[in-house]
Amino acid sequence: QVQLVESGGGLVQAGGSLRLSCVASGRTFSASAMGWFRQAPGKEREFVAAINWNGGNTYYADSVKGRFTISGDIAKNTVYLQMNSLKPEDTAVYYCAADSHLGWNQRDYAYWGQGTQVTVSS
Repeated sequence: QVQLVESGGGLVQAGGSLRLSCVASGRTFSASAMGWFRQAPGKEREFVAAINWNGGNTYYADSVKGRFTISGDIAKNTVYLQMNSLKPEDTAVYYCAADSHLGWNQRDYAYWGQGTQVTVSS
């Protein structure tokens, strides 16, 4: 099992920045890929970004490219999501996910955090 704990959410004005963190514990060798998803009220959970520890490749949804950056510190088993130029439409609960292989769909990930709320005011 892999446990994931997110932090860093909050309320920010449009144009502002936030950095989310996700710390993995447990059988972290099973978490060679980590991703961020988000779910807004009344909408399905959607892919935001992902990183593959093997090679450090990163992937982003078109809606966040150029504004969000995913990075990680493998020594700390921690992945970050730096969010800049935030927009009201970025408001959602953000979830960290992990699995042995990277994917773009929530069903590709076996392990999930509890989520952290990000609210962007206009």
